[in-house]
Amino acid sequence: MKIAQAAKQLDLSTATLRYYENIGLIREIKRDDQGIRDYTEDDLQWIEFIKCMRNAGLSIDALREYTALFFEDDDHTLSSRKNILINERERLVQKQKEIEETIKRLDFKIESYEDIIHNHEKKLAHQLKTHSH
Repeated sequence: MKIAQAAKQLDLSTATLRYYENIGLIREIKRDDQGIRDYTEDDLQWIEFIKCMRNAGLSIDALREYTALFFEDDDHTLSSRKNILINERERLVQKQKEIEETIKRLDFKIESYEDIIHNHEKKLAHQLKTHSH
């Protein structure tokens, strides 16, 4: 499958696919006789995994390290790969806590604005009543 077709199927840009290949997140894609990338089903499945991990917030550096270990294709890298994922999960859980705290602060701020608006409207209504009599 050519890069444009792969990009469309994966909902990624061709530039992203080239970038991922250049930085080592994707193994070098085999090329046809004209030097055009030819993506296999295995390539697409791997890229889907990378995309999923990126969408979940995993860092490029962690994914590069994971990818390098994965393609060593050696059982001695299993615990290292697992540790990368554990560390990234912990980082994401911490980020989730920070986001939840930010949401609480925003909710409080929104509520205070609602109180201000409500009080302002009451004041205006009172002024209108006073001036109309």
